[in-house]
Amino acid sequence: MTKNPTWISDWRPEDEAFWNATGKTIARRNLIWSIVAEHIGFSVWLIWSIVTTKLPQAGFHYTTDQLFQLVAVPGLIGALMRFPYTFAVTTFGGRNWTIFSAAILFIPTLSLACFVSQPDTPFWLMLLIASTAGLGGGNFASSMTNISFFFPDRMKGWALGLNAAGGNIGVSSVQLLTPILMTLAVINLFQASPVDGIFLQNAGLMWVLPIAIAVFGAVFFMNNLTTAKSSVKNQLAIVKRKHTWIMAYLYIGTFGSFIGYSAAFPLLIKTQFPQITIAIAFLGPLVGSLSRPLGGWLADRIGGSIITFWNFIPMAGATVGVLYFVGQKDFIGFLSMFLILFVTTGIGNGSTYRMIPSIFREQNLFRVRGKGDAERAVALKTASIESGAAVGFIGAIGAVGGYLIPTGFGKSIALTGGPQLALAIYLAFYASCLGLTWWFYLRRSPQGEGAGSLAEARV
Repeated sequence: MTKNPTWISDWRPEDEAFWNATGKTIARRNLIWSIVAEHIGFSVWLIWSIVTTKLPQAGFHYTTDQLFQLVAVPGLIGALMRFPYTFAVTTFGGRNWTIFSAAILFIPTLSLACFVSQPDTPFWLMLLIASTAGLGGGNFASSMTNISFFFPDRMKGWALGLNAAGGNIGVSSVQLLTPILMTLAVINLFQASPVDGIFLQNAGLMWVLPIAIAVFGAVFFMNNLTTAKSSVKNQLAIVKRKHTWIMAYLYIGTFGSFIGYSAAFPLLIKTQFPQITIAIAFLGPLVGSLSRPLGGWLADRIGGSIITFWNFIPMAGATVGVLYFVGQKDFIGFLSMFLILFVTTGIGNGSTYRMIPSIFREQNLFRVRGKGDAERAVALKTASIESGAAVGFIGAIGAVGGYLIPTGFGKSIALTGGPQLALAIYLAFYASCLGLTWWFYLRRSPQGEGAGSLAEARV
């Protein structure tokens, strides 16, 4: 095998000798650059979570509901983009698609830089510009699908958790760095005048160099796997699997909550606690991102369904806490409960994602039980293809939370004057996720392929 071929045809991660000799090094190199590209994708996706908080003082006369729409629409577009991005890896190759998906991020960043210095921009046009940030949200699906092929099954929870966390933490990066870099004239290529000392266009310009670095890294240090090639038709078989839809529902509860709360958190602080600086908002996505590998690690050792089930309980409890403290206008309590909520979204992200390959592996092996090693090998190959597609597909549906949660907060505030109605709805949703996890993945029953076998397998 040459040092860095564009396409690798011989890839056997489950073969321990191959893995230790060459596979491990190649897989880790691809993981590193996948994380870099995905990190920037998440950062671009969530740019508007900070930009919207500064638009009123920059002279934009949008209502609170419209500001939440600007935060929400990249979430919706990002979710929709994840569907084609899921199947792009197996069609074009992981390296090739990473190059394209990173390079296309110049569109949302440069268009943002151009229009945020023009206060007369109509809302519909600004909404269109904000929607292009959703391109960054698509990167997650292709990145996770790609990395799932590189690692052996025993390490998928760790690898996918690390890859996802590296991307998720991009939310924290954009919310920490953007308020700081918007005060620096040195990167203001447009030479526009600052508003209250803020160069709002820097929110887009600051990502131009990192995007270029990500493209460079993908070109020179990543690979395509021929073993990951598959027709879209074969991958679409997952749509007919009931567990694809069950896991997608649960993933809205975990990742959908993470990305939705991350997007809404700065504006929620701004509207409910106007005396508090939004610079503190990065803490939520930070703890949520850092806890994601923990969820994957625990799931590898204890079982994804067990961790997911117990995790929904503190998620619900923290939501009750947020409901109470936002009503009391107690910011310390509000922040504490939200940080717990973010930690649980991260743990749940890791554990639910670990469940996906386990479920498809168990179901495919069940179908060929007693049919010999040849059939077993085919089943494992099918499981790998299907779980790779499912990882992206489920991630796409889960990302809808990035639209639903900010929209919910915006409508709740518009209708009732506060976010409590939205929080009560989210609480009821977590209760339904808890019930579904138990019924399908923890309930022991005499059914052969049903809840009983999956519970015994500790998926």
